[in-house]
Amino acid sequence: LSNDKAFAEKLHDVVGLYVSPPAHAIVLSVDEKSQIQALDRTQPGLPMKKGRAGTMTHDYKRHGTTTLFAALNVLDGSVIGRNMQRHRHQEFIRFLNTIEAQLPKSKAVHVILDNYATHKQPKVRAWLARH
Repeated sequence: LSNDKAFAEKLHDVVGLYVSPPAHAIVLSVDEKSQIQALDRTQPGLPMKKGRAGTMTHDYKRHGTTTLFAALNVLDGSVIGRNMQRHRHQEFIRFLNTIEAQLPKSKAVHVILDNYATHKQPKVRAWLARH
């Protein structure tokens, strides 16, 4: 599992936020998916006909890649998302600022992150500590 001596305590805290979020607070599960390919078919697909499914060509054009940053509100299922061309701590901080701008100032916010390197970067940790 983990070599972290405080793993069980941390696990209890995280699961507790999911199972029983604090009253008057927002719990967000935040993550990112990098290297999403932006693809487009070279020709339009053919529509469905009776007895035959719609079809698409097998070949496509590449339009580069993108990164999706997303924050899932575990209580109501709403998502705050943003696509960005790069996947560094600077973009992650911009996404955190996007989250902050969309949430009510009167609510406490709990952000759940994994151990991805971007989340451990000192500027990201400083942003999280300030908020």
